[in-house]
Formats: sequence, structure tokens, C-alpha cells
Amino acid sequence: MADAPPAVPSADNSPSPDPRQRRREQRGWYLYDWANSVFITSVVTVLIGPYMSTLACASAGAADAAACQDPSLALAPLGVDWFTLHPNALYPALTTLAILLQIVLLPSVGAMVDRSRHKRRWLFFLALGGSACTAALYAATDGYHAASVLFVLANVLYGLSIVVYNAFLPEIATADERDRVSVTGWGIGYLGGALLLAVHLGLVLSADSLGIDTGHAVRIAFVSVGLWWAGFTVLSIRPLRDRYGVLAAGREKGARRVVGGSLRQFWHTLRDMRRYPNTILFLLAFILFNDGVQAAIRYAAPFATQDLGLEEDALIMTILVIQFVAFAGAFLAGRVARVVGSKATVLGSLAVWCLLVALAYFLPAGNVTLFVAMGVGIGLVLGGTQSLARSLFSQLIPPGREAEYFSLYQISDRGSTFLGSLAVTIAVSLTGGYRFAILSLIVFFVIGGALLWRTRMREGIIAAGNEVPERL
Repeated sequence: MADAPPAVPSADNSPSPDPRQRRREQRGWYLYDWANSVFITSVVTVLIGPYMSTLACASAGAADAAACQDPSLALAPLGVDWFTLHPNALYPALTTLAILLQIVLLPSVGAMVDRSRHKRRWLFFLALGGSACTAALYAATDGYHAASVLFVLANVLYGLSIVVYNAFLPEIATADERDRVSVTGWGIGYLGGALLLAVHLGLVLSADSLGIDTGHAVRIAFVSVGLWWAGFTVLSIRPLRDRYGVLAAGREKGARRVVGGSLRQFWHTLRDMRRYPNTILFLLAFILFNDGVQAAIRYAAPFATQDLGLEEDALIMTILVIQFVAFAGAFLAGRVARVVGSKATVLGSLAVWCLLVALAYFLPAGNVTLFVAMGVGIGLVLGGTQSLARSLFSQLIPPGREAEYFSLYQISDRGSTFLGSLAVTIAVSLTGGYRFAILSLIVFFVIGGALLWRTRMREGIIAAGNEVPERL
């Protein structure tokens, strides 16, 4: 008699029925938000842009920032004459490259994670790689090439780790816990980012009194981000458990088969998404309203300096205010969602975003108090908009395909930087300033909100095979 085929291992990636076990895993999950948020807050938002421009300007022969304004300056980052960049354009070019690499890699990595039984390992090694690249920026002082490669790698590995991190959410929280857990993680991440950013800003501003130059202070900050990210990742991994769905239970053997099978599975998922029209509609809504959120944050600095004439210390203060207020705002949004539902809370936050960008159009130049007040308003709705959107999307994912679908969510997050930037670029080109450009972002909030309003969450959750939470 022929041997019977081996039994396929049972697959169950549902949350633990034990509330104590769920709370333990949730605490570990929160800690990774605390661990990784410092990379975005300190490195991407504040420190790396001026640092990369300084390295690039020095390589181009500019003595200081003023001299680097010369439009004739050029770099040849690829070593060929037909491709050159102005030194100040290096940072946005690197950011664009990192986004494109994430868009290419996210689908395959998400599919491979869903076919793996070791999600914790994926999260650990992606985070470890990103934190190591960040810390290694300390030694990247000879020209701009090494720093450019390290920054792009750190950015890509960060994005990939977030896909794995988000994929844990449906495995550690029941349908009714999802909003609370997502909001708590986001809020704790804002708090961690704000605390370390305050330390970094103190370090940079007091560099002279410490006997070091500003560049050295920034490089010390890079090391501290890498150590913070890696150290808290280790602590966050320990309470989590490896669960897997049907894709991992029947996975193919061999590296080439795993990669090939993962890619085939991802394309199958794209075709299969036609069965989940509300999931697609939610993603479209997220792309649009998240585009408005990202553009409002990204272009707040040039709006403040060019249109409002504010100094750098006002910007630094406002960034810290946004981080700390967003910590409280995320929890406030969670409380509101428990009363009126997550979808209604996000729609309400989008209405507040419309009000904020409309008021920004009328801000008088030189008024620091009103600009900081605007930062308080942004902080109140920022965390809730993002954390509850993540929670809502997690309800629309078929079980066992969390990483694949969250890779699409992350692609939407990364890709949604394009439309808002294009709208701002056109508006600035036509008007010469950022006031009308910021006002034009209302379009993204209105259309994104309309699509979210049309998304039938209950129908989409049932179609995906998930439990409907008590409040939506």
C-alpha cells in the first residue's frame, strides 16, 4: 500500500481565548510601536534631511548652506554625467527611491510572511537590520554615498517591518478589542518618539556647550535611535506568539519555491480581491484621505518658514507639541470610537482636518501662537485618523492573509505621498506660496471621506469571514 500523504498541520491564527494571554501579547505589540517610531520622528522628520544636505553640499564644494543655494551646483550620484542632482535635492530623491523600493518589495515580503510560521523572526530581523543601518550612519562621514545607501536601506527595512507588525493585530486582539489595541499602540509610539526627539533636540541645540559640533551631535542621535529601536524590539518580541494561517500550513519547501509561491499567491490575492469590494473601496478612501494627512504634515514646515516667516525654534516647538498631543489624541479618539463607532470617528476627524487646512489659509504671518495652536489641532486628530483606519482595515482582511493585505495597506500609505505632493507642487507653481496649496488638500479629505462613508463595513467584514464588532 502506498504511503499516505503527510497530514497538513492545522492552522489557527485567531486570538488566544485567554484574556490574560491576549493582554500580554498586546503589551509586547505596543512596545514595537514605541521602538520604531523614533526612526520616523527623529531621523526622517527632523535630522536626516539637513544632515544629508550638509554632506551633499560639502561634496559639491559649497562652504555652507548659503553657498549651497547656488543653482549651478550639481552631484553625479550614479557616477555618470547624464544624471545629476542639486545637493539640496538629494534627500527628497533618496526618499522617493526608498518609497519605490518599498512598493516593489512589500507585496512579495507580505506574501512570504503569510506563508511563514515564524512571523516573530521576520519582525526581529527586519527591525534589527533597520536599526543597524541607522546606527551605522554615525560612521558615514566620508562623502554622501555611504550615508545615502544606509538611509535608503533603513527606510525600506522600516517599511517592511511595519507590514509584519500590523499583521499581528488580528492575531492578538478580538474584533471588539481591535480599536483599543490599535489606538494604544499608536499613542505609545507617539509618546516614545516625542521623548527621544526632545532629548535629540536638546543634544543638537547644546552641542557647542558639550564641546562637539552639530554634525557630531546628529550622528550621536542616529546611534541612539538604532540602539533604542533594536533594544525595545527585543523586548517586544518576547511576549508575542507565532501563529499561522492556511497559507503557512500548506507552504512549499525550498527557498525558490517559497519565493515563487509567495509571488503567485500575491497575484492570486489581487485577483481574489474582486470578491471583497468594500475592502477595495476602503483602500481607495484611505489612499485619498491619508494623502491629505501626509501632505499637510510634510509641507507644514515650508508653509511656516516661507508664508508665515517663522523661525526654526518655532518649528521645533510645534513638532514636539504635535507628538505629545497626538499621544493624547489617539486615546481620545479611541474613547469616542467606543461611543459612536470607529467609522464615524474617522469621518469626524476628516471634517476637523478640513477645518484645520481652511483655517491655515487665513493664518497671519509671524504669529507663533496661532501656528502652535494649529499644531495642537493636528495632534488631536492625527493619531486617531491613522490608528482607527488601521483597525478598520484589519476587520476587512480574510483570515490567514494579514501580511499580504497589510502590504497593500502599506503600499497605499507609501504611494499616497504622490498625489498630495503633485497637488501642492501645482498650487505652489501657480500661486508662488503654500497658502492655497494647503487649502487645496480639502479635496482629498472630502473625496476620501465620501468613499469611506460609502464603504459598507459590516457587509465587508462578513464577506471577509470575520466577526463583526459590537460598534463600527
